[in-house]
This record gives sequence, C-alpha cells and structure tokens, in this order.
Amino acid sequence: MKGPVPFSAQNVKLVSSMYRRSLRTAHDWINRHDFYRSKAAEIRLRFEQNKNVSDPVELKAILDKTEAMLSKFKHPDPIIPPGRPGGTSIDRNVPPRYQPEPYPFRNTI
Repeated sequence: MKGPVPFSAQNVKLVSSMYRRSLRTAHDWINRHDFYRSKAAEIRLRFEQNKNVSDPVELKAILDKTEAMLSKFKHPDPIIPPGRPGGTSIDRNVPPRYQPEPYPFRNTI
C-alpha cells in the first residue's frame, strides 16, 4: 500500500483534523482550563515535532500511531455543544411546569 504524500493538501487536511480531534479529546477529559492549556501546549509540541517529516513510510507510521492514540483515549461521554446534533438541546421537549391553580377566594365572613 502506498503511504501518504507528505506536504500535500490532503495530508494537511488529515493532520489538521487529527490536531482538532486531539484538542477536543483533551477537552472532554480535562475540565480545568489551566490543566487543559498545558495539555494543549503538549499536543501542539507533539504535532510541531513531526511537521517536517518527508518520508512517506515514517509519516504513515506517525499517522497510524496518532490515530491509535485518539481511539484509545476517546471519551465515552464527550462534550457536545447544545446546538450540534446530539447536543443537549436537540430534540428535547421539556414538559410545561405544573403549577396548581390558586384556591378561589372565598368570603368566610
């Protein structure tokens, strides 16, 4: 099987997608902003270390390893924004709140 073509538009799109998925996966697991920022910097450093790889065989090994890590660390209940499909606001029919009617005013005099 032929490996990916380094520095091609298709490869750039694939690596960008993996980078975004890595950040989203980290965000799903980490709920504190300061911890998330340090993890995001670590993820960025890992991607920057491999940005000049020009050997297709080595590039394919790196992409396969990254894909394996993404599937290994996938969160079982990821954060989905309310407006996206599968988010908390999609197809949700909240029943109206029940409020009993006030008792009628009776003159007891």
